[in-house]
Amino acid sequence: MHTSYGATVAKRRLARRLVELRLANGYTANQVCDKLNWGRGKVGRFEANVWKRPEMSDVRDLLRIYGVPDDEREELESLAMRARGRAWWREYGDVFEEGEYAGFESDAARISLYMPLILPGLLQTSAYTEAHMNVGTKTEQWRARALEARQRRQGVLDEPDVELVAVLTEASLLYHWGTPEERRAQIAHLVAMSLRQNVEIRLLRFSDGPHPGMSSLISIFDFPGDEPGIVFLENDAAVQQFDSRAEVETYKRIFADIRDAALEPMATTVALKQLADTLP
Repeated sequence: MHTSYGATVAKRRLARRLVELRLANGYTANQVCDKLNWGRGKVGRFEANVWKRPEMSDVRDLLRIYGVPDDEREELESLAMRARGRAWWREYGDVFEEGEYAGFESDAARISLYMPLILPGLLQTSAYTEAHMNVGTKTEQWRARALEARQRRQGVLDEPDVELVAVLTEASLLYHWGTPEERRAQIAHLVAMSLRQNVEIRLLRFSDGPHPGMSSLISIFDFPGDEPGIVFLENDAAVQQFDSRAEVETYKRIFADIRDAALEPMATTVALKQLADTLP
């Protein structure tokens, strides 16, 4: 597991800690703004985590009026410094329309994914990615940038302390795209990934009948320590984000039901190998 927070999670955690400190001191957000001669709404933006990069002077001012002791102040200033880091995916603002998703994915210690009709981006070969991007409406320039970003995203699985649990469907593997050799190479890639210690892949087969995740598309990111997880639900029109503990736990239970309905990891590897041998 990660022992520290990446920039996206650090910023989120800092925002939540500032709320807790203000409430512990009995201040309203407007009272804090008045004390610091800030415009009304500035503290609210910080606490809602809609700031891009925390200014260290602002953070220090808040910690001062909240009377934060030295040891805790050092910890929070370190968190603020980490939150100011510029992650690689910031270079792809044209690709990541929902930028925070990429940040949470990059910072997660455990990634749980279920996609009913397409393979998760972290497990796609370049040929698979290109074939599916080519049916969209984006420009060739955008597709090239998106492919590059997708390949960089996959680097998160090279970190031994990051765990991936992915539930795939047979449907996502049987669409005809590219050449038979490319389709077999995609399945061979899944087999290779399934053998990694930090990757668990499970397969939902047609022959096993309906299952709990017929229409869901779920990404769950868990973070180190006591930092709450976050859930993203996605469709063709929008990405929804849920981060209350109750909502996250609800979707974790849904994901657990989907996962339990799928083949065990070793049986999945066998089924993938058999599928590769029978592809037309």
